[in-house]
Amino acid sequence: MTAGRTVEGDLSLSTSVSREPSIHQLRLYLTLSEELHFSRAAARLFITQPALSQQIKDLEKRLGVRLVERGRRAVTLTEAGRALLPEARAAVAAVDRLRSAADAQMRQVSGRLIVGTMGAEASMAHTRAVLGLLQDRHPHMTVQLVNLGFGDHLAALAQQEADVVFLRPPVTDDIELHHLATEPRVACLSADHPLATLPRLTLAQLSGVPVVDMPGQVPRLWWDFWAVDPRPDGSPVHYGPVVTDMESLLHMVAAGEAMCFLPAAAREYFPRPGVSYIDVIDLAPSTSALAWLRRRRSEPTIKAIRQAAHEAASAAR
Repeated sequence: MTAGRTVEGDLSLSTSVSREPSIHQLRLYLTLSEELHFSRAAARLFITQPALSQQIKDLEKRLGVRLVERGRRAVTLTEAGRALLPEARAAVAAVDRLRSAADAQMRQVSGRLIVGTMGAEASMAHTRAVLGLLQDRHPHMTVQLVNLGFGDHLAALAQQEADVVFLRPPVTDDIELHHLATEPRVACLSADHPLATLPRLTLAQLSGVPVVDMPGQVPRLWWDFWAVDPRPDGSPVHYGPVVTDMESLLHMVAAGEAMCFLPAAAREYFPRPGVSYIDVIDLAPSTSALAWLRRRRSEPTIKAIRQAAHEAASAAR
């Protein structure tokens, strides 16, 4: 008497094989579904093509359905493969969230705090003051600084990859803030732009100049503020190329592709050939803040840096 049954033609599922797919196999499958090519997917995953192929075959056996049709040059997803794709993504995302939450708890137990910073925030006087007070009050706490880009500075909080972040608001509703400093914003233009010769500008003068854009994962309310979209007269902003970090932003500005608005401190921290910073007389200022997830505000290490931020802000008044 046989110990197995046949599923989808020649795909045999043995009762001795676990039907639980591993998260590793699901990650491999998601990458293959994006590349639709075993060699490219294997290169992206830093494994050999035969190893990837074997893992996908084992995943198919565990699930009892064929996920891909293997051609000589490319791969296509079967109907079952397409149907299971959203579930695979959800399973991997759930495990990622679990891992992030566990890491956050481990950091709390060990007294380790991961502090994210964006742009030049790590160098700002208010950031140094907060971290200095934190070290004085809690000398045994381990603080790890990580630099974050435009696309991940808020996501790092949501995914608990950072416990707190020094950033520039606005933020989403699940995040709380402690404001640390306020400063003007300036226009960042190509030095070759005709407006760059003026000592100061108005928003109306900049209405026809494209503004660099942000990746899709960046909350729109954040970039709408920094792009001043819509403008005070209600007109929408015309966007130029997408940038992911400060260096790509400054490159696009210097090349004359687009402009942006930045904190006035950019003059000191980001001087670049071909880039000019000009005051804008009717532009609202920006603020620097310490941010954390609302639901994590009472965790010991986060509570400690919140208190340090409060003391630093009080001392600066």
